Amino acid sequence: MAIHKIKILPEYFKAVAEGRKPFEIRNNDRHYQEGDTVVLREWAGEKYTGFQITKQVGFVTDYEQKQGYVVFGLV
Repeated sequence: MAIHKIKILPEYFKAVAEGRKPFEIRNNDRHYQEGDTVVLREWAGEKYTGFQITKQVGFVTDYEQKQGYVVFGLV
């Protein structure tokens, strides 16, 4: 299982932190798999804010996504 450190914009970071956004849609260049760990690092456009959230990748699917993209649950 892999650990992925990825950028996330403040508005989406807040939604994940509040539990309103339990998923991510991402380019699958990292080959996300169920059970992987994602470290969501808040990115303010030019630098990291220092805030981060660690989640596990849940179910992963490319159904109805753009070519090369996946959606996965955050658990």
